[in-house]
Amino acid sequence: MDPIRNQRGALPASPSGPRGLAWVRTPRQARSQETLDRILDAAEALVAEKGFEDTTISDIVARAGSSVGAFYTRFRDKEGLLYALYERYLAQATATARAALDPARWAEADVATILDATLRFLVAIFRQQAGLIRAFVLRNHVDPEFRARQERLSHYVSARLANLLLARADQIGHPDPERAAAFGFTMMFSTLESAILFGELRSDDLALGDEALASELTRAYLAYLGVAGAATETSTRMRPPRKEKPA
Repeated sequence: MDPIRNQRGALPASPSGPRGLAWVRTPRQARSQETLDRILDAAEALVAEKGFEDTTISDIVARAGSSVGAFYTRFRDKEGLLYALYERYLAQATATARAALDPARWAEADVATILDATLRFLVAIFRQQAGLIRAFVLRNHVDPEFRARQERLSHYVSARLANLLLARADQIGHPDPERAAAFGFTMMFSTLESAILFGELRSDDLALGDEALASELTRAYLAYLGVAGAATETSTRMRPPRKEKPA
């Protein structure tokens, strides 16, 4: 059996994250669409492994157990495939945000608990899907349609997280909690892109593992929001060992 698929051609489910958060995969299409699903699954796995530019159509159809003819029946070229991957990613990301940021899930949680779990989950998603998300981010810089769709997704996720935080505005010390919730999310998301997708935090002092990265992002967000005491507690719990500098 192909290691990227189970018996129905689906990618293995993502492991559950903190508080049971998990990536939501959209339902499979009718059986007549099975070949399309297999091609998309194969492309997604290959892009994750070696990036979009280095993934060839031959690689994709071989992994999918399909043919070049079947590929061109469904896509005009690799660019058409990228759009299809993006459409599926957006549907899954929207469903994931809806489930992960459902207020009922967090009814008894404070701001620190929400951000700690959410940021650890985001770090895990970025790490697991780094190749795919990197391809999308790069396309956003040159394709206004891609960028517009990504901005809609970002606004959707940011708004749902902000609603959770603002329902606990009494815990937030920032003079403008609404702005702080939105701007803080933008800062965290940009850092995830820089650190995980493009490896831009390369200095020894900033070479953090994923757990430490999630912890520091949580601490920074909490400090910016002005949540009293929570930032210090979070950073102490997950503080990485300091590296000794040579004399």
